[in-house]
Amino acid sequence: MFYHEPELQYEVEVEEPDPYFAKMLQQAIGGAEGEMRVALQYMFQAFAVPSDKQEYRTLLMETAAEELGHIEMLATAVAKNLEGAPQHMREEARENDAVIDAMMSGGQPRQALSAGLHAMPVDSNGVPFSGNYVVASGNLAADMYANVMAESTGRLLATRLYEMTDDPGMKDMLSYLIARDTMHQNQWHAALETMEDHIPVPASFPQEKENQDVNYDFMSTFREQREDPDQRWTRGQSPDGKGEFSFRAEQPGGGMPDLEEVIDEMYNSPSGE
Repeated sequence: MFYHEPELQYEVEVEEPDPYFAKMLQQAIGGAEGEMRVALQYMFQAFAVPSDKQEYRTLLMETAAEELGHIEMLATAVAKNLEGAPQHMREEARENDAVIDAMMSGGQPRQALSAGLHAMPVDSNGVPFSGNYVVASGNLAADMYANVMAESTGRLLATRLYEMTDDPGMKDMLSYLIARDTMHQNQWHAALETMEDHIPVPASFPQEKENQDVNYDFMSTFREQREDPDQRWTRGQSPDGKGEFSFRAEQPGGGMPDLEEVIDEMYNSPSGE
């Protein structure tokens, strides 16, 4: 169950409204690195947590709810950048950018036509948010690794947005979001540290059933054979402590694919057979 508090999680002030920046902020809402992605990702991961691991469900759901608050903050910032823009700035933006012109005149990407100059669940190109961005595998360790990546790319986006604006209010809001990305990256790493035998994922699969000849080999794909580059991933003990890295100068090789019989069956067999 969710409860809504009308107060924003953190203040959102725009001193110099900028339609261009409103467009850029949409990426942090509905883009592949955005807040809609992480909010739904953590929520659906939480739904799959087994009953004996409720501490992880709580961690995920609390963070998901926080991310919903971030969407609200960014939506507020988009509206303030669009609605508060002076007329001369709107006209200048329309003259220099066809997408902004369409946005301000009521055409695609529908920010005016469908949303009345407010935020939408789309990215900075107007592409609708996709549930395909969400990673929720049902494996806690795999999901935690995906969450570290999600927060890393989200932090990258927020820092790039920070560098794109001179507005003090927007920099303050983004500074807050960047700080929360720092915390979330660290909390997912901390959660991984509490899990035993989580490398490789899934750790429950019996490793004796995998091919023992290649499970810790780094395989080179260079056309010409090369020497072992002597890197951390080609020598020494593997991070899971269950093997030793080694270097292969070439792939094992499996011969040419023999598909003539399959192709002949597919194209020459009578219909319905």
